[in-house]
Amino acid sequence: MRSKTSPDNADESPKEPASSETVPPTLAYEAPCPERPASGSPTEPMLEQESLPGPGHDPYAALRFRDFRVFQAGWMLAVIGSQMTSVAVAWEIFDRTGSKLALGWVAGIQAVPLVFLALPAGALADAWDRRRIIQVTTFFAALCSIGLAVVSYRPGSVPLIYLLLLLLSTAQTVGRPARWALLPQIIPGSVFSNAVTWNASVFQIASMTGPALAGVVIARSLSRYHNVAAAYAFDAACGLGFCTMIFALPRPAYARPAPAGDADTSVFKKLSAGVRFVWSRQIILATMTLDLFAVLLGGAVYLLPVFAKDILHVGSVGFGWLRAADAIGAFSMGMLIAHLPPMKRAGRSMLIAVAGFGLVTIVFGLSRNFWLSLAMLYLVGAFDNVSVVVRHSLVQILTPDSMRGRVSAVNNIFIGASNELGGMESGLTAAAFGPIASVVAGGIGTVLVVLAVAATWPEILRFGPLQPAETGGKNPGL
Repeated sequence: MRSKTSPDNADESPKEPASSETVPPTLAYEAPCPERPASGSPTEPMLEQESLPGPGHDPYAALRFRDFRVFQAGWMLAVIGSQMTSVAVAWEIFDRTGSKLALGWVAGIQAVPLVFLALPAGALADAWDRRRIIQVTTFFAALCSIGLAVVSYRPGSVPLIYLLLLLLSTAQTVGRPARWALLPQIIPGSVFSNAVTWNASVFQIASMTGPALAGVVIARSLSRYHNVAAAYAFDAACGLGFCTMIFALPRPAYARPAPAGDADTSVFKKLSAGVRFVWSRQIILATMTLDLFAVLLGGAVYLLPVFAKDILHVGSVGFGWLRAADAIGAFSMGMLIAHLPPMKRAGRSMLIAVAGFGLVTIVFGLSRNFWLSLAMLYLVGAFDNVSVVVRHSLVQILTPDSMRGRVSAVNNIFIGASNELGGMESGLTAAAFGPIASVVAGGIGTVLVVLAVAATWPEILRFGPLQPAETGGKNPGL
């Protein structure tokens, strides 16, 4: 504006954390109740026994776990590199073609693997070691970035760039469910919502560092070498760094055994299990749907090269700061959320935040001033971070570990594909009606989506704090 029956770990009983830190007694993980029925998810009383909240509010609770810190450091590296490639591709494609539609095709091509591979990727993450999936896919993505660097240096054809983007998106699609579903396995449930907040904040730190750094690298690379190959090479190096750091993670300590009812032999049942689970949890379906259409309509970020060059008249450095502004806003909001007590009305906060996202998108579309545009993009990120924290917390907390890969894959389709399809929609409408009309119409559409979701799922307005959902207690708003 972010599982599984692994032969390596899912069938093993929970173990103590591998890190040197010890879990405080009030946060200790309790083994699953042996009387639990063989169902797809635990009952509320059982969750209360397995994940007890600690006293008081510790804004740094998740960071006290060594495995979480290692994972986040590697993830930050990978995101910084990925953001640099994203900025470089957008700049290079628009610089070579001068076509708004070409920017739309960049997004559309990256959506293809999401549509066709997200569900199989989720099933894969529930069957294999999630750490190894992350390593293999990240390594393949690094090879694609090296290919982009070669194409930019020579320079190669634009269709070849599209092909490499397709392969890069394929690697990211296959690895994403495993990465999302690994997080609950390296952190105890009692601090999971805090981990989600820090995970989102780390992503936003990287997302504001990557584009800003990319702007400088692109400017220097263009002036000296007349290409942007350095940005792609930096991405490849960051990806390889992430692969190396994953080796430092031990076998997951918080994996729960798969429920007996999950032993479906039908491939179709395994692939569709995540869809069925989301459909049966209306609050998860409501939050995913809200983000789906908000992101689909709010794809202004894909038109930033147009705004930077033709409307705001800034160069590559200014473009880099525009790309970083929403991440800076999201990081600021993430820090605020981490240090404040849990939201008391999480559902209402999410609706207000998405409506705010739409309104500031409208102002950005109408702005002709660089600083006003920068401020609006800052607010776009701040509002979006509220939605990210609420949605990711609910998706992971309310999903049993053996299903997290497949449910994360559904979330990936809702959010990931809508990002790319939203970019394609922005490119198409900008080519037909102009970039300003495209962005303003998207902002108006986002506000209308908020009203529609609130009317269709009124329970989202009544949803209270995330902590009761996390611990299995009854949410006061439901």
